[in-house]
Amino acid sequence: MKVVVIGGTGHVGTYLVPRLIAEGHEVVSISRQTRRPYRDDAAWKQVQQVALDRAAEEATGTFGVKVQELEPDVVIDMICFTLDSARQMVDALQGRVQHFLHCGSIWVHGPSVQVPTTEQQPRRPFGEYGVQKAAIEAYLLDRARRYDFPATILHPGHIVGPGWVPVNPTGNFNVAVFERLAKGEVVILPNLGMETLHHVHADDVAGAFVQAMHFRGSALGENFHIVSEAALTLRGYAESVAGWFGQSVKLQFLPWERWRNSVSQTDARSTWDHIAHSPNCSIRKAQRLLDYQPRYTSLQAIQESVQWLREQGQISV
Repeated sequence: MKVVVIGGTGHVGTYLVPRLIAEGHEVVSISRQTRRPYRDDAAWKQVQQVALDRAAEEATGTFGVKVQELEPDVVIDMICFTLDSARQMVDALQGRVQHFLHCGSIWVHGPSVQVPTTEQQPRRPFGEYGVQKAAIEAYLLDRARRYDFPATILHPGHIVGPGWVPVNPTGNFNVAVFERLAKGEVVILPNLGMETLHHVHADDVAGAFVQAMHFRGSALGENFHIVSEAALTLRGYAESVAGWFGQSVKLQFLPWERWRNSVSQTDARSTWDHIAHSPNCSIRKAQRLLDYQPRYTSLQAIQESVQWLREQGQISV
């Protein structure tokens, strides 16, 4: 089959495209600029690279049409962030593709009520990103059910892997937190450190897209969480990272209003976004319908990313 991957050189695409080539598919990778994937793989020599500026093309209403003109059997859209973008794709591809796979986000849920959260729980998204992803999900599922548009939505958690800074145990992207834990220094967590994060390795996300193609009949018109088997508390996460470096964790705790004033505004905003969601998602549906079996636990995926950060000199131990 001919598979077009929009955002093919991104973090998940780095793993997804070689998987598709290995299965014998003809692959076209669309990205805004020709850039190297995060990992080298000989499979990329067999990939057709197409440079398209999505925002510019969508402004003139031509992006979906240009994707359709590539005559794909399957389209995997990794970088659709607004409802208008999704509508343009559907208008162009209705009746012209066998399968359309959209990369969503567990942010469609908003705060958890009953955990682990299932795909069927009511949506209460907040923040522009989550609100738009929830709107895209609702639109695609409606088109699938009423007009047989062949959509599948996969919702990853916090994606990690080499080349990517993981969400750290304080809920933001400051690599200095890993360095302090590695050196046995004090790390201050918000509240009691019992909020949760739910990571997933980029290769497991890539594998889930391939599985959705394999189990197309079960995947059409459905949505799936794509995360590791278990979420992490901030506290447990910090203890584990310190242990990797032979350290006993040294934690202190501050109420949110005091903690937020102890860090930069950027870090505070990121932490609030993560702890206010505190995701803890079920993968039972993906296991049952797609035979999704993640290779990495959250900690294994994070450890691989932290090792890469050390090798790149971003963490000094």
